[in-house]
Amino acid sequence: MPLIKGCSRRAISENIRTEIRAGKPHRQAVAIALSTADKNAYKCGPRKKKASEKNK
Repeated sequence: MPLIKGCSRRAISENIRTEIRAGKPHRQAVAIALSTADKNAYKCGPRKKKASEKNK
């Protein structure tokens, strides 16, 4: 089953669920889902800085 392309929390969790159903170990499923999200991160734009990071 193809993985969802995106870096949202919902997309990552759905990809983990998909990989676990395919028979992969949990840690490997997490790594695959985060890798997929990282490859598609350019579509999500730059990350927003937290208030604590702005004040430093």
